[in-house]
Amino acid sequence: MVDLHTHTLLSDGELLPSELARRAEEKGYDFIGITDHVDFSNFEDVIKSILRASERINKNTTGIKVIPGVEITHVNPSEIQGLAREARNCGARIIVVHGETIVEPVLKGTNRRALESDIDILAHPGLLDKDDAKLAAEREINIEISARKGHSLSNGHIVRLWYEYGFPLVLDTDTHSPENLIDDAFAERLIISAGVKPEDVKKVLDNSLRLAQKLL
Repeated sequence: MVDLHTHTLLSDGELLPSELARRAEEKGYDFIGITDHVDFSNFEDVIKSILRASERINKNTTGIKVIPGVEITHVNPSEIQGLAREARNCGARIIVVHGETIVEPVLKGTNRRALESDIDILAHPGLLDKDDAKLAAEREINIEISARKGHSLSNGHIVRLWYEYGFPLVLDTDTHSPENLIDDAFAERLIISAGVKPEDVKKVLDNSLRLAQKLL
C-alpha cells in the first residue's frame, strides 16, 4: 500500500507521526506520506517536526518508509507557488495542495494555480475542469482520487477525465484518524468504485509506487 496524503497531531490529525506510521505498517503499508496542513503561519515548524520524525522512523523500521511533506491548505491561489517553493526549500519532499473539493469553500482558482506550481499532488480537486486536466497531463502532476468521506464524491468525475487526458492518477486516504487507513484489498475496491476498469487498477497503484520511490 502506498498512501501519500495523511495527517498527524501536527495539524488536525489524531495520531503522533510515530503511531500513524506504526498503524500504517500493520496495515501493510510500504510508503506513507505525512503531509500536514500548512500555510505561511506554520510551514517551517511543521516541516521541521515531520523531517525529524520521519528520519527516526525510517532509521528504526524496515517495513515502512515515511516521506515528509505538507498539504498547502486554503491558501490564496496567488500565494501557492511561493509557499510551495519555500516548503520545498525547507526540506518537504512531497508537496500536496488542497484542491477545490466540493465539500469545502476553497477559493476558485486554487486548482489552476496549484497546477502551475512546483507540486506533486493536487488533492481532491472536485469538479476539475478540462483545461486543468490537460495542464496536469502536460506537467505530469498527479491528481488524487480520495478515500475520504465527502472528498470522494467527485472521484468518478476525476476518473472520467483521467481516461480522456491521461494525467498521473493516485489514490490517497487523506487519513486523519486510525480508521481512515486502508489495506491493499480495500484500495483496489475503492479504485474500481471510482470508475477505473479492473484491468487498469494496477496502473493507478504502480503510479503511486513510482512517485513514492522518486520522492523518498
